[in-house]
Amino acid sequence: MTRPLYIIILWLVTLSGCVQVDAQKIVSFKDDNIRYMGRIAYQNDAAQLFWSGTSMQINFKGTEAKVSLKDERGDNFFNVIIDGKIVVLHPDAEKRTYTLATGLSNGPHSLSIFKRTEWADGTTLFFGFEFNTGAEILAPPAVKKRKIEFYGDSITSGYGIEDFDGGNNSYLPPYKNNYLTYAALTARHFDAQFSCISKSGIGITVGYTPVTMPELYNRLNPNDPNSLWDFSKFKPDVVVINLFQNDASLMRQSERPEFKARFGDTPPNDEFIIQAYHKFLLTLRSKYPGTRIICVLGSMDAVKDALPWKGYVEKAVARTNDKLITTHFFAYKNTQGHPSVEENKVMADDLIAYIDSHIKW
Repeated sequence: MTRPLYIIILWLVTLSGCVQVDAQKIVSFKDDNIRYMGRIAYQNDAAQLFWSGTSMQINFKGTEAKVSLKDERGDNFFNVIIDGKIVVLHPDAEKRTYTLATGLSNGPHSLSIFKRTEWADGTTLFFGFEFNTGAEILAPPAVKKRKIEFYGDSITSGYGIEDFDGGNNSYLPPYKNNYLTYAALTARHFDAQFSCISKSGIGITVGYTPVTMPELYNRLNPNDPNSLWDFSKFKPDVVVINLFQNDASLMRQSERPEFKARFGDTPPNDEFIIQAYHKFLLTLRSKYPGTRIICVLGSMDAVKDALPWKGYVEKAVARTNDKLITTHFFAYKNTQGHPSVEENKVMADDLIAYIDSHIKW
């Protein structure tokens, strides 16, 4: 398996009773100086990281930084961003303390950790940070005034975005990177708080996953149907929905078990599909009164002019009679596999231009 060459995995194992640990500046996951983004659950001793794009940030003055993590299966990857420079961290399934940087200048630094991979790759526990003796924890990053939330599938998750060999390894975690998706790029352009509710294979009416987005959208822990998100904790200014790609794919494969589980042997009619999308829009509107909702599609083949899926979205939006819910479609990329890094940049530029011209926030 070929992996991206720039992946750097740095770790220091600390075993109780085996290693004498010098006094360190330890910052618990509960510390108010850590700024979190995304849907995160908190247990007694750690924060639980599920969703793509989940992140935590801290500012400090010191020369050394570490993080304590435990991954569910050792399949997740994270971007570590120190003063704007990125390395990739691959935690394993044992609780370990990973050295992120040493030899820094003894001045102010910004440290962010960003989840590249999906919740299907497992949950990661975050216990806290460690810094060198004498380090100072600085005021937390300012709260970003704008807020944007995305609901999507593999395109929004970043599935296969860094599989530069043609798509054969796209399903493997090292090749996923939510940080470079059109969604994350758009959020960073607007300096907005970012929430990403996505899953490769998911759809509105049917998908390659056991759940559809209307069955998943309200979960805190996506693996637990009883773990419900408190929507009062995050009120986005803008919501972007990019769904129907997997519906479009499976509607052409009536022999698939996922299709049969939802529809039996009879494909749904146009009205069923339009109404399912419309109902999801009304559900989100009930959670977010007054939020701008942009229904996008693309840039894979569901957006082809010859197919009905753009029309389905337009009709569902029209039924809401809501001027704050609009449509915007990405151009069909007409290349193999999922959108690449460059194709995501094109999508981000397109969405940014649309938001700039239609939304004052």
